[in-house]
Amino acid sequence: MTSPLTLNVVFTGWTLDVPGVLAVLLLGGAYLAGVRRVSRRTTEPVTEPGGAAETTPSWPRSRIVAFGVGLLLIFLVTCSFVDRYDDVLFWARATQVIVLLMVVPLCLAMSSPVALALGALSDRGRDRLTAVLSTGIARVLTFPATASLLLVATPWALYFTGWYPAVLANGVVDQLTRLVLLLVGFLYFYSRLQLDPVPHKYPHLISVVITFVEVIFDAALGLVLWLSPHLVAEAHYQALHRTWGPSLHDDQIFGAGVLWLVGDLAGLPFLGALMSRMVTDDRAEAAEIDRHLDEQDELAAHDAEISAELGEPAAPHRMWWEDDPVLAERFRPRDH
Repeated sequence: MTSPLTLNVVFTGWTLDVPGVLAVLLLGGAYLAGVRRVSRRTTEPVTEPGGAAETTPSWPRSRIVAFGVGLLLIFLVTCSFVDRYDDVLFWARATQVIVLLMVVPLCLAMSSPVALALGALSDRGRDRLTAVLSTGIARVLTFPATASLLLVATPWALYFTGWYPAVLANGVVDQLTRLVLLLVGFLYFYSRLQLDPVPHKYPHLISVVITFVEVIFDAALGLVLWLSPHLVAEAHYQALHRTWGPSLHDDQIFGAGVLWLVGDLAGLPFLGALMSRMVTDDRAEAAEIDRHLDEQDELAAHDAEISAELGEPAAPHRMWWEDDPVLAERFRPRDH
């Protein structure tokens, strides 16, 4: 029988989860190797006022930090007291589930691992990865409805089918479930943030709407677990004969609160990142329009100079939107 969870155990109750540690080491090593390779390819020497030549890393530090936070969270939920008590307390397992499904994937997606891979791979490797991103399967998986449905359906399927009892009873199923949670969450945030190259880009406003819908389903899952008289995996928890801590019902209520609260809190930085992306894209679009207008003005001035030299009347100036296929069709005069 597992010892009671005390404050001392929270800080000292570490475990060694070999798959979790290996995942952290392999992912961290691969990411840092990619950063070094990209930096070597694209970094240019910068001469400082003192005369010393220094180099500026080409890969943003914010992305490295985001990836590091994601790996740290994987380590914490697989090697801390959370992992030690994930088969004993419902709320401990709920913490692990929501962190691996929502928080860690968000951090990993904000680190742009696909763009890093494209920059670090050889020409052949880059072509292969680009080919994978161009497949029909990739387009289907990153379609807004597909990724969102997978994210929403996964926790519901976990808690309201035989999946959850299987996770508690079988270590292999447990490890595979953790991998599934990470992959489903990463697919969602990767396709919604679009910081990385994606098979098809969709307007960020769609992602904002999807986020609010996802918040509703998070709340619904928490409320159902909170208010339901049915205890998830009741036979497993009853067999533990735990005499300390919250009752089985209160334990599930605490877990429901964790799923609800952490899921909604994870949506806040995601919304912030989406808004930042929308502003950045709007600025880029405005800059492109300004550049196009400047080119049109320069071309019109050049044509006017040539016409003046030849003594010919200048050609009528066309508005920039007349060459845009969408706007030209919208503003074209209609025959009555």
